[in-house]
Amino acid sequence: MLQKMIFLLVTVCLATGVYAQPPKGPAKPNSTYGAGTTAAGAVDASRIPAMLKNDTGKLALKIKAKVLDVCPKKGCWMKLQVNDSTTAFVKMKDYAFFVPLDIKGKTIVLDGLAYQTITSVSELRHYAQDAKKPQAEIDAITTPQQEYRYTASGILVLE
Repeated sequence: MLQKMIFLLVTVCLATGVYAQPPKGPAKPNSTYGAGTTAAGAVDASRIPAMLKNDTGKLALKIKAKVLDVCPKKGCWMKLQVNDSTTAFVKMKDYAFFVPLDIKGKTIVLDGLAYQTITSVSELRHYAQDAKKPQAEIDAITTPQQEYRYTASGILVLE
């Protein structure tokens, strides 16, 4: 019984270690991640604020946007440019896939759900730590923040 439990524990640890890695190779044009998607029907990310203006739920939406930042640990989240003063925070659906770290600066199409939320101080600090921000910048996060969020089920790199 003990041997079976040890075997199971080792298997779970190995599977988690393999699973929690960004994809190998660069984010080249036409690369897809997750369920994949196409550019057909994608709207510019700058339309997100107007589309979610009075919406309190989640809106199925395919968007085109530039990646401003990516989790440097494993590519598990991204920040997208919405307009000159606004960003959208992206997580991958069910944490089922990640993106290459060099996706930063690329233009992509995402298929998934867009919504607005208020993000807690602790979550904002967690992502700032992931992004390897200076401690002073992390400590300066003292209020929750209203943000646009996106849960991506599929991603296509355009350029």
